[in-house]
Amino acid sequence: MSGGVPKLRLRGLRKAFGAKQVLDGVDLEVAAGHSLVILGGSGSGKSVTIKCVLGLIEPDAGTIEIDGRDLLRMPRREREAIGDRIGMLFQNGALFDSLPVWENVCFKLLAQKRIDRRRARDKAAEVLAQVGLAASVGDLSPAELSGGMQKRVALARTIAAEPDLIFFDEPTTGLDPIMGAVIDGLIVDCVQRLGATAVSITHDMASARRIGDTAAMLYAGRLVWSGPAASLGQSGNAMVDQFARGEREGPIKMELRR
Repeated sequence: MSGGVPKLRLRGLRKAFGAKQVLDGVDLEVAAGHSLVILGGSGSGKSVTIKCVLGLIEPDAGTIEIDGRDLLRMPRREREAIGDRIGMLFQNGALFDSLPVWENVCFKLLAQKRIDRRRARDKAAEVLAQVGLAASVGDLSPAELSGGMQKRVALARTIAAEPDLIFFDEPTTGLDPIMGAVIDGLIVDCVQRLGATAVSITHDMASARRIGDTAAMLYAGRLVWSGPAASLGQSGNAMVDQFARGEREGPIKMELRR
């Protein structure tokens, strides 16, 4: 990759759970300020890859570099400091039902005592505006919000701490096509505003093309293709094109459980 040290680089990442080899030597990288979309069927290793980067799972082998530094070989305090610069938008939003929206949005800033409660309300209003929500939404509970509004609040929480590396887990799941396109547009706008690097998992090909500069596909724990996200469906790789077009016939076969 040209242009210096990648923001995120994985080399030889391996992880097994018992006899099941979930990651089998994954190599991935994404340049600073770019957006990578990771594709693959259920069980291909997408979520485990992200969990390894986030420190939720310890890989069996390989390296995970952020800005050229291997997370797995640095002291815990330094690893936690880098973790503070990472944002995560969870698939289901993962909002705290017991807290009003404004506390949800500023949860990380409040927990780390980087902001007091009075300033947090103003900060929440500012960030909610960036995702197209009025300041008054801050006083509502998550249960009072529609699915699309919950996703926007979750996005606001993700960007409130101004991370420089953001992970998105199925950002359009459960949304209608129009709201999915709205969320994708907000993701692109917010990532560009922050100058952040984005890594997304999605099964939504329209979403992948909208939010990704590049795309990579995992199959059986291995990287089988990477290239421009705009070429999905016409990549020339039979596995990728079958997956992108949702075709039943092709090299990817549904595994039978034994």
